[in-house]
Amino acid sequence: MKTVGEESRLKILCTLFEHKKICVSDIASSLGMSVAIVSHHLQVLEKKGVLTHTRKGKTVCYDLSNEPIVKDLKKFICKYKQP
Repeated sequence: MKTVGEESRLKILCTLFEHKKICVSDIASSLGMSVAIVSHHLQVLEKKGVLTHTRKGKTVCYDLSNEPIVKDLKKFICKYKQP
């Protein structure tokens, strides 16, 4: 919970819950964050088993993992998400 509780990571996760699979540059653009910062947070989430990634050349896209905790996170985060 500590890993996903960080504000930027919550925003990133909400974006992923909406789009299922999305590339780093698209997340950065939609959240007004730098690609480097978003990439760092995505790597942290991937190390914890929340995300998986695919690469096509220099483009890296992330997807939610199939771990049961991810479904629970979606229910929790989306239920209490501020408008």
